[in-house]
Amino acid sequence: MFKKVLVANRGEIAVRILRGLRELGIASAAVYSEADRSSRHVRRADEAYLIGPPAPGESYLKIDRIVELASRIGAEAIHPGYGFLAENAGFARACEDAGIVFVGPSSRTIALVGDKMEARKTMVAAGIPVVPGGDRPLSSDDELVAEGERIGFPVMLKAAAGGGGKGMRVVRDAEGLPAAAKAARNEAGSAFADDRIYLEKLIENPRHVEFQIVADSHGNVVHLGERECSIQRRHQKLVEESPSPALTKSLRAKMGEAAIKAARASGYVNAGTIEFLLDRNRDFYFLEVNARLQVEHPVTELVTGLDLVQEQLRIAAGEELSFKQLDVFHRGSAIECRICAEDPENNFYPSTGLIERMREPAGPGVRVESGIHAGFDVPIYYDPLISKLLTWAPTREQAIERMRRALAEYSIEGIKTTIPFHKAVMESEAFRSGEFDTSFVDEVFFPMYAGRTLPHAEVAAIAAALIREAERGEAQPLAVGAKESAQGGWRQPPGRRTWGGWQLHLK
Repeated sequence: MFKKVLVANRGEIAVRILRGLRELGIASAAVYSEADRSSRHVRRADEAYLIGPPAPGESYLKIDRIVELASRIGAEAIHPGYGFLAENAGFARACEDAGIVFVGPSSRTIALVGDKMEARKTMVAAGIPVVPGGDRPLSSDDELVAEGERIGFPVMLKAAAGGGGKGMRVVRDAEGLPAAAKAARNEAGSAFADDRIYLEKLIENPRHVEFQIVADSHGNVVHLGERECSIQRRHQKLVEESPSPALTKSLRAKMGEAAIKAARASGYVNAGTIEFLLDRNRDFYFLEVNARLQVEHPVTELVTGLDLVQEQLRIAAGEELSFKQLDVFHRGSAIECRICAEDPENNFYPSTGLIERMREPAGPGVRVESGIHAGFDVPIYYDPLISKLLTWAPTREQAIERMRRALAEYSIEGIKTTIPFHKAVMESEAFRSGEFDTSFVDEVFFPMYAGRTLPHAEVAAIAAALIREAERGEAQPLAVGAKESAQGGWRQPPGRRTWGGWQLHLK
């Protein structure tokens, strides 16, 4: 096993990896930008090194600087986490050339699965169903229109490289293709330095289901079951759970076999995710391979009891998997809510600034993965994900109720977060029944929850109750400018109260 590993990331995922390293007795080194001097991951590492200015291109994306630092401090391996350089074949290759172990698949595999068109060809050759579409980049408007008419509208424009929803556009007719293609190329070129795009048939309102796989360098490949990832905005996931309420036992077996076949076809080694779309007829189609540790990996950890970060490190060190497919058992139900610095009632607009106060939930079956703390200034330069809240329980219904309780306990003041959104999801009949798809945010959340108002009589009754509670607590000593809340004794600025998920401004 390695003696020292450098973590080439920040925030909650860096903290998560550092914890895994500590449990294995491996020395850790962190990198940080000038904007992250006070970040939690900097304080959790055994060593921490300033890597550059706040902009990612001058810090967390500087391949030569990170590899040189790892060599200089004697780190035998680099764990990239997710995002930044995690799926960058050039970074993996630079590590290989420097004699440093990249904790992830090889540079060749990353290049193969990172190019979506090449990945599609590989899966077709392996007999795995793919969404109908093209396998070549389209450069001219005439080519786009001809391909769209061949596939049949509506279609999905996609970037050949990268992921995370960037470079994707839904197009419903030929007239809209040129403008959408221009926007998609610009976005893809900016995000991935690769503006190639192609077309796929649009699967209307699918479910997004992914399978976690782990594979070692000795030829063993195992899947660890699925995660339901259909609740997302702008093609980015917000809620994940396992098991999926959409899968039967037989469908789960078929999709798991396809995931293993996809991993073998691409020569995959380490932890990764095979993503599928599931249509209304319960037919599934290969979507893409995520050649890294996923944001939502703790969901799988909670239902399997496995530590995926430690499995990654063992595989990278050349060890053989210690378990076979028949050894993998799933217990109970787990849910993850991504807590982002965004305003869900303002179309998830980013919200940065100082976290004035914070209280994290706890208790049975609750897990928090966080990279923030009170007094931390959430920067504008990075992904808005600031923490992840997970719950586990013997049944899905109990996991939902536990999540409702945990969300009620979670308080982050000073910025807007997606906590209110997640409360609305947990209360939604569509989610609780398991009858939802990727259209949830647009077709359920915004119409039912965004900008909601209460009848005047109900507002007056709630306001009177809140005022009574406030007056009842006025004799207690409080911080200047704060009042005691009627809910659980936590503090918030005067003039603002919440009741059952509603926010009131009292004058």
